[in-house]
Amino acid sequence: MLLRSLLRQKWILPLLLVAAVVLAYLPVWHAGFIWDDDGHVTKPELRSLHGLARIWIEPGASQQYYPVVHSVFWLEHRIWGDAPLGYHLVNVLLHAACALLLVKVLRRLEVPGAWLAGAVFALHPVHVETAAWVTELKNTLSGVFGLSMVLCYLEYDRTRKWSPYACALLLFLFGLLSKSVIASLPAALLVVFWWKRGRLSWRNDVLPLLPFFVLGIVAGLFTAWVEHRFIGASDSEFSFTLVERCLIAGHAVWFYLGKLLWPVNLIFIYPRWHISQTIWWQYLFPLAALAVVALLWRMRKRSRAPLAAFLYFAGTLFPALGFVNVYPFRYSFVADHFQYLASIGPIALVAAGLTLGLERWRVAYRVLGASLILVMAVLTWRQCRMYDGLKTLWETTLQRNSECWMALSNLSVITLAEGQTDESLAQARQALALKPDYREAYVNLGNALSMKGDLVAAIDAYQRALKIDPAFALAWNNLGMVLLKAGRLDEAIVNFQKALELKPLLSVAHCEFGHALMLQGKVEDAIGHFQQALEIDENYAGCLASLGAALQQQGRIDEAVIQFQKALAIDPGLPQANVGLGELFLGRQQAREAIGHFNAVLAGAPEDAKARFNLGMALMQVGELRDAIAQWRKARELAPSNPSASNQLAWVLATSPDASIRNGPEALELAEQAVKLSGGSDPTVLDTLAAAQAECGRFPEALETVRRALDLARGDAALAADLKTRLALYAAQSPYREPLPDHP
Repeated sequence: MLLRSLLRQKWILPLLLVAAVVLAYLPVWHAGFIWDDDGHVTKPELRSLHGLARIWIEPGASQQYYPVVHSVFWLEHRIWGDAPLGYHLVNVLLHAACALLLVKVLRRLEVPGAWLAGAVFALHPVHVETAAWVTELKNTLSGVFGLSMVLCYLEYDRTRKWSPYACALLLFLFGLLSKSVIASLPAALLVVFWWKRGRLSWRNDVLPLLPFFVLGIVAGLFTAWVEHRFIGASDSEFSFTLVERCLIAGHAVWFYLGKLLWPVNLIFIYPRWHISQTIWWQYLFPLAALAVVALLWRMRKRSRAPLAAFLYFAGTLFPALGFVNVYPFRYSFVADHFQYLASIGPIALVAAGLTLGLERWRVAYRVLGASLILVMAVLTWRQCRMYDGLKTLWETTLQRNSECWMALSNLSVITLAEGQTDESLAQARQALALKPDYREAYVNLGNALSMKGDLVAAIDAYQRALKIDPAFALAWNNLGMVLLKAGRLDEAIVNFQKALELKPLLSVAHCEFGHALMLQGKVEDAIGHFQQALEIDENYAGCLASLGAALQQQGRIDEAVIQFQKALAIDPGLPQANVGLGELFLGRQQAREAIGHFNAVLAGAPEDAKARFNLGMALMQVGELRDAIAQWRKARELAPSNPSASNQLAWVLATSPDASIRNGPEALELAEQAVKLSGGSDPTVLDTLAAAQAECGRFPEALETVRRALDLARGDAALAADLKTRLALYAAQSPYREPLPDHP
C-alpha cells in the first residue's frame, strides 16, 4: 500500500528517472575531456566579457557558431574552470531533463507508454556518446529547447493563444543557436498533426509554422556555410554525387535503426563505408527504406502511427544523412550522437506498441518494462567506461574498429607525451598507411621523429603535411621548431612568421618565435611575442617560464621571479621554470630554496646534467660539499663534453680546506680535461688548472698558467685581482686554499 501510494505522487517518477540516469552515468563523474572538448570548453582568448561578445558576433571565434552553447561553456568556465566534473554533471542532467520533457510531450499527445519511452530514451546506450561527451552539450541543450518548444507549440495548438506561440518561437530560436539539427522540428510537428487528425489544414496547421520553417532553413544554411568556411567540410572527401548521397542516406537509416534495436558494438568512430554507385547491393538500402514508406502508407488506414514514427525518424536524421556536408564525415558517415532526437520516433512507437499489446497482462508488462530498463542501464554504465579519458577512448575505438586512422594518429600524440617515442612513431606510420593524405598524422610523425633526434626525417614529415595543406599553421610552426633545433635559425623564423600569418592567435607560434628572437639577441622583441602568447592563453606555463628567462636575461629579476612562480603554480614540475627560479635563488645565495627547485627538475628528468650541476653548486653553498661532489661527478657522466662539471670538481679537489677532500692528481686530470674542452681560452678554467698544478707541487707550471689566465682576464677586474693573489701564493711555493665556510 505504501509503495502504491508513493508511486501515485507526481514527483516520485521524475525523481526515480533522474536517479536512474545519475547512477547509470556514474563512471562519467570520473571522466576527463576527450577529442575536441578542448575546442569547445572556452578558449583562453574568449574568457573575458569581450570574448563572450565575440562568441555571438564573430563566426569562427568559437569551434562552431552555436552561441548559446558556447555562452553556457563560458559561464561554466567561470564557475569550475578546467575541471571536467562540472561539465559532465551539467550534460548528464540536461540529458535527464530531455527524457522528462519527452515524457511530458508524449503524455500531452496521449501516446501510450510515455514513461517507458522516457526511461528507454534516458538509459539507451546509444545516447552515451551525447551525454558523456562534453562537446555534445550541443545535443542536450538543443534537445531541452526543442522539446520545450514542442510543448509550448502544442499548448498554442490547443488554445490558439499567442503567448505560448511566442514562447515556442523564442525557444526554437535558442534551440537553433544551440544546434541547428532541430531545424526539422516544424516538419515533425506537421507529421504529429497528421498522425493525430488524419489530414493537415493550411490555415491551422501549416501557416502558423511558416516562421519556424524560415528560421530552420536559415539556420541550416548558415550552419552548412560555417562547416564549409571554418570547419573544413569542403575538400575532395566530401565530393559525392546525388546518387552516392542517396546511397549513404539509405544505409545510414538502417544503421541507426539497427543500433536502436540491438545496441551492441557501439563505437566512437565507426568504419567509413566505401560508397560507389557501381555496386548494385548498395541500392538495396534506399530502396528498402522507400519500400517501407510505401508499405506503411498502405497501412495508414489501420494505424498512422508507424508511418508517422518512421517519417519523424528519417526527417529528424536528415541533416546527418549525407545530403549536407558535416566535418565528421571525414572519419565516418554515422555517429551515435547524430540520432539523439531522431531516436524518439522508434522508441515511442515500440513503447506504445508494448503498452497496448500487453494491456491485458499488466504484470508481464511491468516485468518486461523493468527488465528492458535494467538491461539498458547496465549497457549504458558499461558504455560510459569508454569515455574515461582520451587514451581509453582511442584504444577502445581501435579494438572495435582496427582501421580507424584518426584514433591511431591521436594515440600517437598521447604515447609521445608519455615518452613512448617508438610506439608513437609506429602509430603515426600505421595511420598514414591507412590514410596517406592525413596531414595531422604527418605532423605527429614529425613530432615523434624530432623527439627521437632524427631532425632530417622530421623536417620531411612536416613538409609532407604542408604539401597536403599549405594553410596548416601548426605544421609551419612545428617545422620552425625543428629547424630551430637543427640550428637553422633564419629558416625557422620564416616558418614562425608564416604560421602567425595564417593563424595570428596561435599561441605556441608566438612563444616559439620568441625563442628564436632570443637566439638572435632580440630580447625585447622576444618578450613582446611571449606576452602576445600569454594574452591568448594566460595559463601557458611554458611561455610564462620563457618570459621569466627573458626578463632574467635583462636583469629584471623580481619580474622574472613572478613569471616563474606563475608557471609553477600551473605546472609544478615544469623544468624550465624550476631551473630558472633555482638559478635566481642560487645567485641570491638562497641555496635552500634553490635545492628544492633543482630536485623538482631531477624528479622528472634524472638525466638533466645542468640541473645536477646547479644542485651541486647549491649544496656547496649550504656546506654539503661531499653531496655536491657526487652531483658534479654525475653531471660529468651525463655530459662529458661540457667542461663546467669537470672544472668545478677540479677546483674543489684542488682548493678545499678539508684535506680529506683534496685530491691533487685527480684535480689536475680533471682540470686538463676542462681546458681541452673549453679550448684553452677561458681564464676561470685556467685558474683551476693552476690551482691543481700548485696542489701537486708543480709551481713553475702554475705560475705560467696563472699568467696566461691574467692575459685573458684583463676585462674582469675582480677575477684579475684574485689571479694576482694566487700568483703571489704560487711564487711563494704555496697552494691556494678556499677560506673556511661560515656555516657549520
